[in-house]
Amino acid sequence: MSQLPKQPTEVSVPTSADVARLAGVSRATVSYVLNNNAAVRISEPTRHRVREAATQLGYVPHAAARSLRAGHSRLVLLPSGHIPSGPLHQYFFQELQAGLRRLDYTVVQYGSAGLADDEAVRAWAELRPVAVVVPPGITLTPHGTDVLTRSGAKAVITLGPEPVAGAHGLVMDQRRVGASAVAHLLARGRRRIGVVMPREPGLTPFSEPRLAGARQTAEPAGARVCPLPLGYEEESAAELAGRWRELELDAVFAYNDEYAMLLMRALQDAGVAIPGDTAVIGADDLLLGRLLRPRLSTVRMELAMDQPLAETIDRLVHHPGSAPVHQDLLRTGAVHRDSS
Repeated sequence: MSQLPKQPTEVSVPTSADVARLAGVSRATVSYVLNNNAAVRISEPTRHRVREAATQLGYVPHAAARSLRAGHSRLVLLPSGHIPSGPLHQYFFQELQAGLRRLDYTVVQYGSAGLADDEAVRAWAELRPVAVVVPPGITLTPHGTDVLTRSGAKAVITLGPEPVAGAHGLVMDQRRVGASAVAHLLARGRRRIGVVMPREPGLTPFSEPRLAGARQTAEPAGARVCPLPLGYEEESAAELAGRWRELELDAVFAYNDEYAMLLMRALQDAGVAIPGDTAVIGADDLLLGRLLRPRLSTVRMELAMDQPLAETIDRLVHHPGSAPVHQDLLRTGAVHRDSS
């Protein structure tokens, strides 16, 4: 009979006391240095010695113990949902996480797939975060906000198309994207405008407001808007392009640059001249769109914030109980290139 492999002996976990002995300082000094406490003046050589000792021993501070000493968590929860792949959102969330780390918060992403809205909120609350930042595409109800607040969250912030009662709302109104695209097409004499509606799951919270913004802009001008379901695959684009002439459209807002490039290639393969027969505009201003021929017109998006979100979260944590603030962040503008 084969024997089970021997289990390795248990490795001792280094403590702050070990770091203090190696660095020749007190445990309090170790705590001040490794927790970036600026309230206590410690010389740079001492800080360097403590960090060197911690690195040598492989010691890292215990987040839970630090939270107990502070009286509240330093954990900021970022539920994971379908975040658009455009550069604006990627940059926004990278800057948010980097800013929170600089302010000594721990950012945790939590997968909520398969959980109902209330189940997801209870799961978040179990971690006792000091703040929760809910990205677009994830539903948070007023009841959910109350659950998080009662569990100790000092700041609940939503980043969606609509504010939520009880939460601080940084609104990214996607209607602006559709409105900017259609206004651009109307200015070029287009009146029969298709709007691509991606079939991929998770994009509906973005595509439906963009369609609404397109319609609100087109109707006063007497223009027609036609929703166009499209999967992100060549076969779906070829099928739509194959019946393009019967749709009698002279322009299309293709949700974003990726869908615009997919559809534009299929339309060209089907013999549809761009922009002669059909003008095309996307959104996100991807570099690849500028390298196409014809170069792709697009809607450029920017965020207008009074201060970085990480600093806003830190302010709310230190001054909880302030009335919820709703701020519209999204700024849009069409960029005219050859495709329109």
